[in-house]
Amino acid sequence: MIYLRRLLPYLKRYRKMLAIGFVVITLSAVFTNLIPFVISKAIDTIKDHVEGASLFNYALLTVGFAIVSGFFLYLTRQMIIVVSREIENDLRNDFFAHILEQDQQYFHFHPTGDIMALATNDISAVRNFLGPGIMYTAETFINFSMAISLMFSFNTELTLIAIVPIPLISYVVYRIGKSINYKFEKVQEQFSDLTTKAQENLSGIKVVKAYVRENSETEGFKKMSIEYMKKNLELAKVQSFSYPIMFLLTGFSITIVLYAGGNKIINGELTIGELTAFIIYLGLLTWPIISLGWIINLTQRAEASMKRLCEVFDSKPGIESPLVQSDVMHDRKTEKKLKGEIEFKNVNFRYHQNFPYVLKNINVKIKAGETIGIIGHTGSGKTTFVNLISRLFDITEGELLVDSRNVKSYDLNELRTSIGAVPQETFLFSDSIENNIAYAENNFDKDKVVSAAKISQIYKDVDKFPKRFDTMLGERGINLSGGQKQRTSIARAIAADPEILILDDAFSAVDTYTEEEILKGLKDVMKGRTTILISHRISTLKNADRVIVLKEGSVAEEGTHEALVQKEGIYADIYMKQLLEEELKDLE
Repeated sequence: MIYLRRLLPYLKRYRKMLAIGFVVITLSAVFTNLIPFVISKAIDTIKDHVEGASLFNYALLTVGFAIVSGFFLYLTRQMIIVVSREIENDLRNDFFAHILEQDQQYFHFHPTGDIMALATNDISAVRNFLGPGIMYTAETFINFSMAISLMFSFNTELTLIAIVPIPLISYVVYRIGKSINYKFEKVQEQFSDLTTKAQENLSGIKVVKAYVRENSETEGFKKMSIEYMKKNLELAKVQSFSYPIMFLLTGFSITIVLYAGGNKIINGELTIGELTAFIIYLGLLTWPIISLGWIINLTQRAEASMKRLCEVFDSKPGIESPLVQSDVMHDRKTEKKLKGEIEFKNVNFRYHQNFPYVLKNINVKIKAGETIGIIGHTGSGKTTFVNLISRLFDITEGELLVDSRNVKSYDLNELRTSIGAVPQETFLFSDSIENNIAYAENNFDKDKVVSAAKISQIYKDVDKFPKRFDTMLGERGINLSGGQKQRTSIARAIAADPEILILDDAFSAVDTYTEEEILKGLKDVMKGRTTILISHRISTLKNADRVIVLKEGSVAEEGTHEALVQKEGIYADIYMKQLLEEELKDLE
């Protein structure tokens, strides 16, 4: 129960409703436990003398108590089950918010499928404990206490005989509970693996189909699914074992009571009505005893799930603001903008202490409003270079300054709202084109969206769609071509109106003509704005104020396009090869 204690703050939020719920459970139990008492009196009345009016009154009382008990039971469900749903909602929202606070490094070691399993299956397991688990625990405890008390009022000796199996039941429940906890953890781990497998295949469906791997992936999924089924069956075996044990022990108790009670009636120590009531009370105790196994099952499942959830809640983001974040949502328009000066001083970076350095001894100064081009072979550290500026990752060694201040001294919102980036891997949300372009703004201007779309050359395409900017995109923008997705992503960065604009290989999916048109439109956007262009194409970078050439994580060359061509180094070599490629294309 160590991890379930973490739910106390959530329970405290709804303590009034829970308190009312427990009062209502008590009232329901009172009327339920009065029914056997009334039946006892009715039977003894029949034995002594039969009166129709008296029997009718007893029958009326029994029905009345049953109706009132049922009504209170209905109210109980309305109170406690509703609270469990409210807490489930709060817990899921807190989980999602906490996940979004994590830095990039976190997602390198936690698969999406695992996170999805936690957000669905594990939170549902916790909800089952908070709803039915708490409700039936309270109901079991109250009914058990009342029934035992009333049984003692009838006959102490017979009651003691009836409760003999209870210590044995408690021990069995404890042993089974431990086994359920262990096996449920294994089930949840396998479910996470299964979810990850499904998520990867759906996300990479184009690759799966391109390499005709449908059958292979299906077989792999089947194997994992069978393993998941086996683990569930192992859990089911333990769970199914608990119920027969409970029935056996309660049945044994009833048998003893019938024998001992019959002897007491013969000896005149007990009336038939009292024994009947006693048997009914034992029947009322049967469900609490049997449900005890089910409650333990729910509790152990919830404990296992809460343990997994706590591992997420206890994870601290490696990258945080130096100041305490407020709960107020930040608006780009109200944030203080940066000037855009960037300086790398002896910067080294690696993704993990056991990994090699990706960037080595980087010393670069970018003036505010300057346009910088970055080029280099695949794996030279270009994307990593720009990711450090917005603190998607923190430098390992050295110092990174923005406007002459250490980048770590900035509030993350202040820093990132001043940066607009088009990442190498384009991502669009399952939303309208308009909302995708205006993603950075809480309250966007439609004219600004249209203007950004025109600059990025996506406007003409959007204008052809029946719903234009209201066109809904599929998952990851699947109903757009690669070039359309990339241009929409560029429009999103432009609409954000950042002080630092980063275009990471943003023209790779568009033709050279469209690229030229976009760059023409970007000229006005880039004026007075620090711009970093990453590309493999010299045509994209040739008009930059400076070009930085990276090789194996180090700055190999730096200068203007003309100066680097004359230098006859790496840049000049790439330039000559691309010129040759263009000439060959022209000859075709």
